Amino acid sequence: MIAAPGTAPAADKPLAGMRIVEVSSFVAAPLGGMTLAQLGADVVRVDPLGGAPDHSRWPLAPSGQSLYWAGLNKAKRSLCVDLRSAEGREIVTRLITDSGPGGGIVLTNSVGRSWLTFEALAERRPDVIHLQIEGHHDGAPAVDYTVNAAIGFPMVTGPEGHADPVNHVLPAWDVACGLYAAIGILGADRRRQATGQGQAMSVALYDVALAMAGNLGFLAEAQVGGATRPRVGNHLYGGFGRDFVSRDGKQVMVVALTSRHWRDLLAVTGFADAVAALERGLGADFSVEGDRFAYREVLAGLLQHWFGAHDLAQIRERLRGTSVLWSAYGTFADLVGEQAGDVRANPMMDVIDQPGVGEHLAPGSPIAVRATRRRDVVRAPVLGEHTDEILRGLGLRDDEIRDLHARRVVSARAERPAERPGPAD
Repeated sequence: MIAAPGTAPAADKPLAGMRIVEVSSFVAAPLGGMTLAQLGADVVRVDPLGGAPDHSRWPLAPSGQSLYWAGLNKAKRSLCVDLRSAEGREIVTRLITDSGPGGGIVLTNSVGRSWLTFEALAERRPDVIHLQIEGHHDGAPAVDYTVNAAIGFPMVTGPEGHADPVNHVLPAWDVACGLYAAIGILGADRRRQATGQGQAMSVALYDVALAMAGNLGFLAEAQVGGATRPRVGNHLYGGFGRDFVSRDGKQVMVVALTSRHWRDLLAVTGFADAVAALERGLGADFSVEGDRFAYREVLAGLLQHWFGAHDLAQIRERLRGTSVLWSAYGTFADLVGEQAGDVRANPMMDVIDQPGVGEHLAPGSPIAVRATRRRDVVRAPVLGEHTDEILRGLGLRDDEIRDLHARRVVSARAERPAERPGPAD
């Protein structure tokens, strides 16, 4: 089902009746809000007049509209207000504090706004839930790229022998931070339902990355083992996994995590006997992940002969029905081009018509509720699209709303993006 923001049926969704006010920009906080919105919460994104810094962030549609902003704000409502004015701040404060038993929840990465702190809001609503996303736990700023650099992941990413850091294009810590934020809000709301008490929480981007470096054993490996993790290119660290090239020049990624995966890979390729002889000669046991990793180059060289002798279609057919983990390498363009049929068949996906962007495939929530196969995909709002509706919900009359517009305290829409120049004649 495709719907405009604020119109999708939410009564049967897990978070129906919850309201979150989101004052945010960039990835982590908007993703946290969208995660909750797609589960049925009424998430009101609050933007300053003209939009926050991420309203025009790349990638852009040909019209100049931000595909990034549209992608991270699906299923929300939009309020556009002058956050520098006392009247604008009071509107947002009322939206938070006067929103009934399911409201009183704030998600923000905004800093330096004393009126938006937990302490200020708790004076008006003692049971307020406030989650602040930060760069560092001491309030110092950070973004995914700077956090990743500080933790050390760019120094173990990239080809063997490469000396310089390699940044990852996926903002992994922003993504994880946004999901931690959503979990934190749900936990605080559960506690509030049991005790009636509010909660002040924070989650720092750096702490998310540091925690995962610890949880995955990277820190202990360096401290206890005294090891410097090497760059291993496209190999799987500590196991067997790497890329291969087919006869028709296609690249595939193959992973054998378990002894069953490994046995099936040898059976398909016909190298069981050759690998057994190699084991005896080397005194190795390739049913063990560590040995497969230690001798990864010789094993990969052997298996490349099989992959190089088969086209991708043959590889796909031979591996079908086995336990081997594998996939052909593709691009984003492939997903919406030659693979668009498969993507459309995914019940998470649907075609939305985003104002200023046009029709395109977009995802709903990755969380599937068993009662329904296909998930609602609700487009992102136009900046300020719900301003008047939200103000009416606060009890303002139409003449009062018109006056706020006239004095530029609020706005119902953003200025049209600048037209991008076409090709020269």
